[in-house]
Amino acid sequence: MSHYSSLSDDYYVNMNLNTEMDLPQTRETVLHYFEQIQKHYPTMRNFYSRDRGEFVLEEDKDRGNYRWATVEPRRICSGYVNPESTNAAFRQHELALEVAPYALTVSPLDCESLNIMFGFDFTYRGNHNELLVEALGVAPGLERMTEIPGATVLGNEPSLQFALDEDCRTQCRLSIETRTGAYHVRTGEFPEEQMSVYFTARRYGSLDSDETYVSAMKRLAELCTELVDNYVIDSVLRPLQQAIAIK
Repeated sequence: MSHYSSLSDDYYVNMNLNTEMDLPQTRETVLHYFEQIQKHYPTMRNFYSRDRGEFVLEEDKDRGNYRWATVEPRRICSGYVNPESTNAAFRQHELALEVAPYALTVSPLDCESLNIMFGFDFTYRGNHNELLVEALGVAPGLERMTEIPGATVLGNEPSLQFALDEDCRTQCRLSIETRTGAYHVRTGEFPEEQMSVYFTARRYGSLDSDETYVSAMKRLAELCTELVDNYVIDSVLRPLQQAIAIK
C-alpha cells in the first residue's frame, strides 16, 4: 500500500481536464470513450448518467478502493480512491488523456486547464473548525480573535494559492474543507463527518507544440507529489492526524 494511506482515513488522486469548447455528448461517442477505459479496467462496469449531461463509469464503491471516470459538457475527470500506489492512479489518468483526443476529439488547443489533485479525508466527531485551530493554528494577526471570551469558531477553512512561474500558468493550491456548521455548535451534536485536505497542481492554457496531455499531466503529477511529500505531510496532515488521535 502507498505510504499516503497511513496519513488519513481515505485518500484519492484525481485528474481534471477542463476544455474551452463543449465536448461531444452523443450516445456513440460517450460510450466509445468509456469502452476504451473499461478495456483496461474491466471492473469499471457501473455506468450511469446524472443531470446536466454528466456521464459516470466506476467500480463498486463498497470495495473501499475504487476507480471512477466522468465526462461532463466541458470537463473530463478521472479518479482513484485509496489506490495501492499513486503510480496506479497516474496510469489510469494517462489512459484517460490518451483516449480523449481520439474518442472525444479534444485538441491540444482546447485546454482551459489541466490539474492533478491529492485529497485526504479525516473522519472526526467534533467541531472541525476548533480542531483546525488546535492542530494548525491561525494567522498571527487573527490569533487574538480566537481568545475572545465566549466566542466559538464557526468557520475556519484556510487556503493558500501560489504560482510557480512568471506568467502564472502553473499554480498550486492547498485548501481545507470542514463540515461543522452553526447548527452543530448550537445543538452540541457533532456527527461523524470527514474533514478534507486538498492539494492541487494546475496548469492553464493550450498545450505547447512539444506537449501532449499525457506529458503535461506527468509534470503536474511529479510536482504535486514533490510538494505534498516535502511541505504538506509534516506541516498539515500529520498535525491533523495527531490532534484527532488525542481527542
